[in-house]
Amino acid sequence: MSKPLSLAFDPIARADELWRQRWGAVPPMAAITSIMRAHQILLAEVDAVVKPYGLTFARYEALVLLTFSKAGELPMSKIGERLMVHPTSVTNTVDRLVKSGLVAKRPNPNDGRGTLASITDKGRKVCDAATHDLMAMDFGLGAYDAEECGEIFAMLRPLRVAAGDFKEE
Repeated sequence: MSKPLSLAFDPIARADELWRQRWGAVPPMAAITSIMRAHQILLAEVDAVVKPYGLTFARYEALVLLTFSKAGELPMSKIGERLMVHPTSVTNTVDRLVKSGLVAKRPNPNDGRGTLASITDKGRKVCDAATHDLMAMDFGLGAYDAEECGEIFAMLRPLRVAAGDFKEE
């Protein structure tokens, strides 16, 4: 995948400058535009690493979540809750993992209507290999050191609390 030619200027800084001239200073505009661009960059880099494993980052996250569970399996509803995605997205993600032989599904014996998703041995191997590759490229955040990554995490935490992702301790 070839990278596009770099611009001779920062287009987000330029947009911020033009925005100020037209409507006044609105720092959140430049911040959200930077965050959205960072999301595009990171998703492309991470997806390029997990693609050879037949994964997207969403599927990778589901595999990791299953490896973190004690029994290697979780109810579909719990997966959606933990990954903070809509039930339809969970079904789509897990069904693709099942099709790849990385996850198996079965009725939940504790909930007549529910379904359990469990990671397979193949799923564990793929998850471990993809994790190794993602760690080797610092999950796309190699431009930052460990302290700066901690600062990014801390800076975004209030946004996640305000969105209702979790209750502040």
